[in-house]
Amino acid sequence: MTRTRGRSATVPPWPVALPAAVALLFLALPLIGLFLRAPWGRLWEILTSPTSLSALRLSLVTATSATVVAFVLGVPLAWLLARADFPGRRLARSLVTVPLVLPPVVGGIALLLAFGRRGFVGQYLDSCCGITLPFTTAGVVVAEAFVAMPFLVITVEGALRSLDTGLEDAAATLGAGRLTIFRRVTLPLVLPSLVAGGVLAFARALGEFGATITFAGNLPGVTQTLPLAVYVGLEGDPSEAVTLSLVLLAVSVVVLVALRDRWLRTGSAS
Repeated sequence: MTRTRGRSATVPPWPVALPAAVALLFLALPLIGLFLRAPWGRLWEILTSPTSLSALRLSLVTATSATVVAFVLGVPLAWLLARADFPGRRLARSLVTVPLVLPPVVGGIALLLAFGRRGFVGQYLDSCCGITLPFTTAGVVVAEAFVAMPFLVITVEGALRSLDTGLEDAAATLGAGRLTIFRRVTLPLVLPSLVAGGVLAFARALGEFGATITFAGNLPGVTQTLPLAVYVGLEGDPSEAVTLSLVLLAVSVVVLVALRDRWLRTGSAS
């Protein structure tokens, strides 16, 4: 005798099934169109062209660098938001979530006003240290880190909040210091969330467009990442735009597959 897991399956009424089917079709049709219009015969030729290889290499370098920045700065911030009690914590948490809802172009303008040559921070970086961020590869990393870091912070903060502190308390009673507890106990316990947040941050950085083109421009070999190459390809060679779009779609599918087990565990726990 087999048992049905969870709630018993029921046939949905047509007022629910019909709009649900339309919603699925609405989400699937653009992807189907992408596959139908893909130049499969020229796929390898386009992917190995100098423009595509340059954009792909730059995207991988900048997205990886942005993810590293997100880890270095985001993990301590997530710990503070989850464990520390300080004035303005709610404001700090709100600031973390702002890039998630902020239009990317607005984010790029904000970065220019802060880190541009005449920005209130960038002018000092330029005059004192000779550091110029706009329209450079480093500027791409800054733009991508700005939009990607919240994904890591929110994921890790949630894991730290739900973490059982019993093992940390036990380590403290044995004489371990805070840094040792964080490095030897806390980090291993939240490792799955660290990986999930890192994957999400990398995928978001890889697909960033608006903030990048506004803050760093669209210079081939310098700031032209895959999304920007897709934009240029639409004006010149649509086949190239479709091919590079397939690459970004493949990355999204890999992210979904990589995080599937985590989402399933979350769903079963709830």
